[in-house]
Formats: sequence, C-alpha cells, structure tokens
Amino acid sequence: MSVDPELRSLDIEIPAQPEVLVKLSVLMAEDEIDLLAVSALVEGDMALAAAVLKAVNSSLYGLRGRVQTVHQALTYLGMREVSAIAFEMSLRAAFPPAAELDPVWDRAAKRGLMMGRIGQMLGIDPWAAHSAGLFEECGKAVLYRHAPQHYPAMLRAAATDSELCGLETAAFGVSHDALGAALCESWGLAPAAVASVRHHVTLQATGEMPEALQRRGVAAISGLVYTLMNDPDALESQVNLIAPQAQIDPAAALRAARRVQEQLEAA
Repeated sequence: MSVDPELRSLDIEIPAQPEVLVKLSVLMAEDEIDLLAVSALVEGDMALAAAVLKAVNSSLYGLRGRVQTVHQALTYLGMREVSAIAFEMSLRAAFPPAAELDPVWDRAAKRGLMMGRIGQMLGIDPWAAHSAGLFEECGKAVLYRHAPQHYPAMLRAAATDSELCGLETAAFGVSHDALGAALCESWGLAPAAVASVRHHVTLQATGEMPEALQRRGVAAISGLVYTLMNDPDALESQVNLIAPQAQIDPAAALRAARRVQEQLEAA
C-alpha cells in the first residue's frame, strides 16, 4: 500500500509489514480459512509463537486450562483473536522496547479484544474492528522511534491525545493519528480500520464523526470502547451520541458493550 507523499517527505520511517503477517493476511482473506495453515505459519516463527502463547495464557483471555500450542489457541479462541495477537506481537516487535510505550501496548491488547468482540456482536467486521483497536495508538510508537530523546517529554506533557496531536504537529509536522493511519495502510489493514485510526482522536474528544468519515461502524466501536476504558459511567450517553452517527441501534450497541465489559471483568 502507498504512503501519503507528504508523510514520506517528512523522513519519518514507517516500518514494513513483517513477512509472516503478509502471509497471514493472505490466509485471513480466504473465504474458508485453513486453520492448519495458520497454525503452521505462526508456529514457524518461534519468537512469534512463544509471544502468542504467552498472550493467550494471560488473564486477559480468561481460559481455564493452559494452552500449549498455537493450534489449541485457535481451537479455544478462534481465528480472529489468535491472528490479532500475532499482529499485536509483530507490531510491538517492530519498535524498540521502551518503558514509555508499555502502556500503549497494554491498551492496544485490551482495546483490540473489546472492539473485535463488540464488532462480532453487532455484525460489523470483527477483524477490522480488532485490528483498528490494536493499531489505534501505533503512531506514537512511530514518533517515539523517530525522536526517542524528545518524544517521551511530549507524552508526559500532554493531558489528552488532542493536546498531544498539537504538540506533535508543531514539532514534527504530523500527528500520531495520521502516522498510525499511514502504518495501517502500509500493512494492508481494511479501509474501515484505517479510517478509524485516522479519526479516533477527533471522535474521542468531541463525540462527533467528521463528515469525511465514510466507513463509520468500526470508528463508532472505537469511540464506545474508549468510553468503556476511560469513563464507563458515561457509556450510555456516549452510545446515544455516537451509535446513530453510524446507523447502529443504540440499544444493541449498549448491550454489546456491557456484555464485553462483563466478559473482561470475569476474566
């Protein structure tokens, strides 16, 4: 996928999609997904397989018994969630380890899981929703790698992502939401996921979707999950504000969000 020429001219490097994810994306696009082929692909990368199994066995997924193979993980969790873990681990591995980014990755794992499950309940592409959740803040990692001496201070100084975007644009000529969308495009994510990442800061700050946003279902789920993670008492009011903008039934959206919240609390 092409990257916006204006971003390319800024000399901010966007990491290439790992080969294993290129192959995984091809398998995920098949009408009938071959579970054996997917498990063999992930298991063929020892570091990735170990990371997937570590994530699957974490409390986030709430499995009772310990999973010892990728194929078992596929059986218990399903194709989407295991593939999303592979994407999450590969995304994280594309950037140098940094304590300042640990909260970004922790939120990504939880947000992706919640968005995918809500998407599944609402009949909105769950793979696009899950991947949008994983990649929502990835532009921060791009900027951290670009300016490791300066960017951590921006992360600490900004009280909100809207404020952070202002600091980023002043310093680099681009903000993390635009960079995140560019990375999503270069890694071949669905257009709905790209759009959600590109516009998530505006939606979260205002509750309003930009007129330019055409693929709205995944973005709406992003707004609801942001509320669940940051101000759950405001969930119902945010559902009533955001869901109609994406032609989603507010009652169904509220049920799905609360159900996923219960699942994670139980885990």
